[in-house]
This record gives sequence, C-alpha cells and structure tokens, in this order.
Amino acid sequence: MQQKIKDTKHKEQRSEHPKVFKKVKQKSSPPAVRKEFPLHGTTTNESDDIRLNKYVASCGIASRRAADELIKAGKIWVNGKPVSEPGTRVKSKDRITYQGKILKPETNLVYLLMNKPKDTITTSSDDKGRKTVLDIIASKISERVYPVGRLDRMTTGLLILTNDGELAKDLSHPSSEVRKMYHAVLNKNISIPDLQKIAKGVTLEDGLAEVDGVDVLKDAPNEVGITLHSGKNRIIRRIFEHLGYDVIKLDRVAFAGLTKKDLPRGHFRHLTEKEVTLLKHFGNRRKKNKS
Repeated sequence: MQQKIKDTKHKEQRSEHPKVFKKVKQKSSPPAVRKEFPLHGTTTNESDDIRLNKYVASCGIASRRAADELIKAGKIWVNGKPVSEPGTRVKSKDRITYQGKILKPETNLVYLLMNKPKDTITTSSDDKGRKTVLDIIASKISERVYPVGRLDRMTTGLLILTNDGELAKDLSHPSSEVRKMYHAVLNKNISIPDLQKIAKGVTLEDGLAEVDGVDVLKDAPNEVGITLHSGKNRIIRRIFEHLGYDVIKLDRVAFAGLTKKDLPRGHFRHLTEKEVTLLKHFGNRRKKNKS
C-alpha cells in the first residue's frame, strides 16, 4: 500500500515506493492531479506574426531548442531564402520550408506521459542504433513529438513528450522552477551528515547543486528520495558521486506535480486536460518571471 511523503504545505504528492521516506528537508509543491479523462481536439492558436523558431517548433519537426539550431545552420528557408536568425518575425502567408518541404503548424497538440524503461535514449534518434523513447510510441502516435528535457540512458521513470514546442521550452527553462522527484538506490547506506550536506547544497565543478528536499527510506538506508528543480546534466548522480556514493538505480517518480502512478514501465498515456493545465501553470510562471 502506498504511503504519503510528508510535505510542509501539501499532502497530495505521493511516492511510488511502498516504503516511507524519513524527512530531512522538504518544500511545498503544487498538488498532483488524479482525475483522468481523454484530451481531444486541442489545437494551436498561432499569431499571424511570430518568431521563426516558435513557428518551426509548432510544426512538429523539432523542439524549440533544436529549431534554433536548424535556423542558425541556415536549414530553414523563408520565401526562398535561408534565414539564420531564430528571432526573425514571420507571418502565416510566408512560405517556410525545411529540406524543400513546406512547414505547417501542427493542428493537433499532443501531450504524453511515459514511464521510461532503462537502456533507452531520450532523443529522437541515435547514431549507434540504440533504442529511443520515440521507438516506444512510433506505431501508436502519428504526430511527431519530442521529450521535454532528458533522462540518462539508464535512468528510468516519468518523462513528458509533446509537440507543443512553446510549452516544452517553458518547462525546460530554469525560471519555471519545475520540481522533479527521484528515487535513488546507492551502493551503500547514506549517513545522516551526508544527507544534511545535500540538504544544504553541494558545491560541484559547475557550481552549487541545490535541492528542494532529500529523504532516506525508513527501512532502507541506501535508498534516497531527492527533489530538485535544477536541469543540470547528471545532477543527481554527480551529487552522490561527490560524496563517495555510486548510484545503482535512479528513477524519476514525479515531475511538475505529476506522477507515473499505475503506469507500467515502458508504457505511456495521454495527459488529461487538467494535467496539461497543471504543466502550463509552470510555463506561465516562467513568462511572469521574465516580465
């Protein structure tokens, strides 16, 4: 039976692990949404004058960040000429092409939640022929979607995929402060002093690694729950390695208030309308922080 992870302000977010984390430090988070119903007919609502990178991302050929790279490389053409500035303003009447094909915005926005299996790459393709997260959905989803952020090849757990390039960019940006919770299994028991060091923040080669909460499992002192909003590469593994621990298993159990409860490893589902609204709450927070 699942147990609650205690939180100072909210009690809605749950761990998928049957044991309880002993609290060391934990901040509040938005409640997870439980009620589910199908999401149909969600469409884009593009302005008639938008940035080129936003337009390209809305066409489903690349994420917002990847769209920037395509444009800078001169691979996106506007009215018969290559454009290299991502911020170029374009209109719906403009002829925008990639590799000779006219780009049109996706008319149906798709939002998926996947329970990523291990030994799977979080990219659209892999030059070494390894399995990617898109291989899992290839025969079931006709729209081209892309993962929001990345998980290491051997890291499992919750992953969002979408063709909503604007939302993907917002959720990946540090100013959105999207909280992610992980369950880490270490090669040895973790000490209380080391837990306290993590709670205060560990200084790595690229700066201070701050966390929002860190907990040890009640009956398994080598298993740790850690919550943070940093998007730095391999941040969880590097924190523990800095203190002399090896991460044997790493699983993301929550992202932006969502969990992968009742979703088997290697499977995915469409997000509900309320869950999409929850994600957009974080995207709107980034926009507010910019203003």
